[in-house]
Amino acid sequence: MDLGYKGKVAFVTGCGSPTGFGRRICTLLAEEGCNIIGCDVETETTEETIRLVKEFGVEGLALVFDVRDRTAVDAAVKKAIDKFGKIDILVNNAGASWSHASNFVDMTKEMLYFDIEVNLLGQMNVAQAILPYMIEKKFGRIINFLGGRGVPGLSAYGAAKGGVKEWSNSLAVEVAQYNVYVNTFAPGLAYTGLTKGASEGFMQHVTNMTKQKRLCTAEDVAPIIAFMASDKNSYMTGGHISIVDSQ
Repeated sequence: MDLGYKGKVAFVTGCGSPTGFGRRICTLLAEEGCNIIGCDVETETTEETIRLVKEFGVEGLALVFDVRDRTAVDAAVKKAIDKFGKIDILVNNAGASWSHASNFVDMTKEMLYFDIEVNLLGQMNVAQAILPYMIEKKFGRIINFLGGRGVPGLSAYGAAKGGVKEWSNSLAVEVAQYNVYVNTFAPGLAYTGLTKGASEGFMQHVTNMTKQKRLCTAEDVAPIIAFMASDKNSYMTGGHISIVDSQ
């Protein structure tokens, strides 16, 4: 099936981690012929993702910035537009938590603000910087990542992601007239940078709760994102896809 990616340009945040979802999303879209703008806070890993992307014969651009910094976000988007002239797809995958094991009552103001600013305001910053170009072209696909629901020690992270869902619902209504579709996606728990501080006991408990008796992987996630961001998604907006699997 041709997903219509040839000539398209995707802007993917959180692409650097070798164990995260973003890198595999980038390489799968590149396999389909999509040009990739890969973004993260680490220079070396981001550039490595773009090197892998280019092996599929597409163009790539590595951008390093913090999604909390609106000035840096605007500058990065300008570089992307200067190179490609458009951004067709935004995958708001970047996420982080100050602490992987802090009870809410023990979290400082700095911890709380970090989680909210990265996971809610960060996605808003990137979307707001890119949307004018999508509206101008009258085409866009935005996928905002959720997660963290009911995970001990990640209550502020989960609250931010809950905010992303409601913001996305409203945004989908606002921009549908421009053929810009906004949807949300919730992956299952995986061995990513977000869970590197979690105990093996906790990870095993979550594994035992799944029907498949295994955690989610980037290979489970990337094909779903590829559909959601493709021309084949000709109708769904304001929707939500979750592969969180617990009994």
